[in-house]
Amino acid sequence: MKVGYVRISTKEQNTARQDLLMESLEVERVYTDKMSGKSQERPELHRMIDFVREGDSLTVESISRFARNTRDLLDLTATLDAKGVQFISKKESIDTSTPAGKFMLAVFGALAELERENILERQAEGIAIAKAEGRMKGRPKKAVDTFEAVYLAVKEGKLSATKAAKQLGLSRSTWYRKAREYEEEDPFIDL
Repeated sequence: MKVGYVRISTKEQNTARQDLLMESLEVERVYTDKMSGKSQERPELHRMIDFVREGDSLTVESISRFARNTRDLLDLTATLDAKGVQFISKKESIDTSTPAGKFMLAVFGALAELERENILERQAEGIAIAKAEGRMKGRPKKAVDTFEAVYLAVKEGKLSATKAAKQLGLSRSTWYRKAREYEEEDPFIDL
């Protein structure tokens, strides 16, 4: 059976390009994950691996859609190989049914990981430069004018922390952080 695996990094992206490829290759069953590829903990990836059996082929648009680092790529393809499943990556023209295809898989996997590391490095450098130039200061702090009154209402049991956070326009985690900061400023406040 021809099986396909499609992955996009976020739910906002769309799978149209990969779906068209799978359709043109007459793939019979497609598994789609809408999450980062940095981890093997992807539900549809696991369903696909459980589903495939000896004689099947798995097609992906590119190695980067299947795995983000060489180790994951080689682990996943070794799992497929142990099940007797052929791995095909269209972009890189890799077909693991041949010795040359297996070799190219390792080479392209290493190149994909190198490119990913280069992208992350350039991104970090850009952020550092923007911060140094004062163009990026992190997430702006929310002004909380009535924090003390709301905090006291929570302490007196008149308001829940969830409702207090909502009333102030804060997330719950920000509410708890601000409450800790407030208590550290006044050590006589009894929690």
